[in-house]
Amino acid sequence: MRATFHGDPAGEYPRDPDDARAAQRRMAGLVREEPVECSRASTVAGLDVSYAAGDTHLVAAAVVLSVPELGVVDSATVVAEPRFPYVPGLFAFREVPPLLEAVEALSVTPDVFVCDGFGLAHPRRFGLASHLGVLLERRTLGVGKSPFVGRADPPADARGSWSPLVDGDEVVGRALRTRSGVRPVYVSIGHRVDLDGASDLVLRLAPRFRSPEPIRHADRLSRDVLASRPSSPSSSA
Repeated sequence: MRATFHGDPAGEYPRDPDDARAAQRRMAGLVREEPVECSRASTVAGLDVSYAAGDTHLVAAAVVLSVPELGVVDSATVVAEPRFPYVPGLFAFREVPPLLEAVEALSVTPDVFVCDGFGLAHPRRFGLASHLGVLLERRTLGVGKSPFVGRADPPADARGSWSPLVDGDEVVGRALRTRSGVRPVYVSIGHRVDLDGASDLVLRLAPRFRSPEPIRHADRLSRDVLASRPSSPSSSA
């Protein structure tokens, strides 16, 4: 499941923020919205990244869960140095390279990838979930704990209630209540999914907690590996 950076013949990522923003604008046109039946997804991967104090290194984790059982069937981690500065809206250029390595180390090809971040709900409509989806040519969606762009009215308190996340005059995602009376999460299309299907899948993946189980597992794994590592980075799977 190898991928290279679209737009650069050498497959290298831009190192300059202005070049990275230009790349996002170019690649945003590659995002496709397709209907997805969440009942047909039998495996879902959660992706997350944790950072060491001082930003000296990071741990990227990919955890594949079975659906509907939500049991772990595969996982991989990669420890690396950040290769791009900390710039809001450009996190993909820090996190996509190690996440791709973690995905390539999996022995299972999941039906859908769920990212801790955003897809279309991004200033240039090309957040982390879209970036990964386009490079992998796989179904991806983003789930954030707070909106990066746009505004949504609070959805009703019942689980499954939602309200549109709107940026300007464009709907870029949803505020979705995964637990009654608990703050919503923010769902957006990454690549090759639709918003209805993505929202339904998030609800299936979050039967007990606010965040979907694949992201919870990836977050926990990346933090555990980070806590066990010495200060010098190296890769593992």
